[in-house]
Amino acid sequence: MTIFFLTIAIVVVLLLLEVPVGFSFGLGALFYGVLTGTDISFHAGYGYSQIGAFSLLALPLFVQAGTLMGTGGISERLLDFVNAFVGRTKGGLGAVTVLSCAMFGAISGSASAAIAAIGKIMVPRMIKEGYPEGHATALVAVSSVLALMIPPSIPMIVFAIATRQSVAKVFLATMLPGILLALVYCALNFWFLRKNNTIKVSPKLPLRDVGREIWGAGKRASLAIIMPFIILGGIYSGVATPTEAGAVALVYTLFVGFVIYRTMTIRNLFESSKDAAILTGSVIMVLFFLFILSRGMILAQIPNQFAELLLSISDNKIILLLIINMLLLLMGMIVDDVSGGVLAAIILMPVVQKIGIDPVHFAAIVGTNLGLGNISPPCAPLLYMAGGVTKLSLDKYIGPTMKFLLLGHLPMVFVVTFIPELSLWLPSLLD
Repeated sequence: MTIFFLTIAIVVVLLLLEVPVGFSFGLGALFYGVLTGTDISFHAGYGYSQIGAFSLLALPLFVQAGTLMGTGGISERLLDFVNAFVGRTKGGLGAVTVLSCAMFGAISGSASAAIAAIGKIMVPRMIKEGYPEGHATALVAVSSVLALMIPPSIPMIVFAIATRQSVAKVFLATMLPGILLALVYCALNFWFLRKNNTIKVSPKLPLRDVGREIWGAGKRASLAIIMPFIILGGIYSGVATPTEAGAVALVYTLFVGFVIYRTMTIRNLFESSKDAAILTGSVIMVLFFLFILSRGMILAQIPNQFAELLLSISDNKIILLLIINMLLLLMGMIVDDVSGGVLAAIILMPVVQKIGIDPVHFAAIVGTNLGLGNISPPCAPLLYMAGGVTKLSLDKYIGPTMKFLLLGHLPMVFVVTFIPELSLWLPSLLD
């Protein structure tokens, strides 16, 4: 156990020194192998076999589809559709941002893609309409996490592979919590802006004109709106696996962008493919080293020893769940959501199994906690990415961000943890 904690400490220090995540885990795996006298090449084959899993092919497919949506006009049409419902109310653009991130997540499964596609459009628009810069930036940052919770979710695909659970059930575990969190963020957005008099609001329209506006926006965005139903319908009807659904999403996005909307160009395709390749490559490298490290730890019985350590602290299920939540939050603060999901699967799964937590319920706990951690300093990759859209310093938007997290996301963590039915009801329909 001493070597395990020392290895984790080294990885954390490297991450805090801003060493790329993949290299941090690679050096951690090398260090662990040297200290334990294990030949790392012995575990490399296992790592290679894991990243070669067919189900993991869904990752680059959904990433590519998500990056193309931003350049193919699909995200803008989604925004206009949502805006037709709530755009003419005070704080309406904020609600449009939240709901659009949720809808975008139902197509791409990538939080960073949501920030790139939605944030780059909505943040300038909100600021132009009188929204405080810090509020607009914070809202995009916290809403981007919805793309990780509403299926198809890339981190949940990886978690399902690492824990050998049904990808479809793991997807559904975070769906209801994601929808509820979106509604909470909308409510908080309206509440925070209720006394703000600088926001410009478009004049109200007669009910008939509102209906026409919604119909027109819905007609223009219809191909984008039905995309989540095609993807998720294919998965849960049994017609397609998540990997096949990812391929359908990519082909559909290309068809709509090139043939129907005609907003996509070969240059857009090249740039999007390059961005998707970089993101996918970095994730695969992280996973490769994590699987190598996990193999060594599993053979050394580290996860079981860690489970016994936690159980020696307390045998109270509530206390253990609080400890697990704290550990997951810390993981999310330090590493990205994909890495955190694999670490949770390796280190904490034996604990939750011994205290009788359903693995699918644990998937929801992991997804909700890591989402919170990814927008909580010190690392907070999604938070800093949102700040990059507005070029603001952290002190300008950290305050509004913490309000959203403490009043919205943190309570949802406890709801998901202690009301398992919220996460298990939809997956149970597949039985």
